[in-house]
Amino acid sequence: MWRLELSSQWERDQKWYEKKRPNELAAVLRNLRRYLIQLNATQNHKSFTTGYMHPEPHGIVAIDQRGGGCGNLQETRLYVYPEEVHKVLYIITIGNKDEQQSDIQFCNQFVESLKPIS
Repeated sequence: MWRLELSSQWERDQKWYEKKRPNELAAVLRNLRRYLIQLNATQNHKSFTTGYMHPEPHGIVAIDQRGGGCGNLQETRLYVYPEEVHKVLYIITIGNKDEQQSDIQFCNQFVESLKPIS
């Protein structure tokens, strides 16, 4: 079973989204639950794809707000990193389309910080 590991950035962002964009937060969290079910049902996390998943550099996955019929939601991305060896799904950050480049840059640095120093 995969376990979740929350970054401090995600915890701050989640609080903001709970107040300012609760519908978008609910939509990406619904898709996160769907993604986690798929992770637990397969041997290889790279073996499936869905319309709400977007591959990013360094194995990062962006989960968007699509699906569920919530209407006109702002484009939102929840960035996660599935670390397959220990079956840990890191929840890194969440942001809108305007913040996408800086969010991806932050996520890349986060993933690099997970790698052991050789």
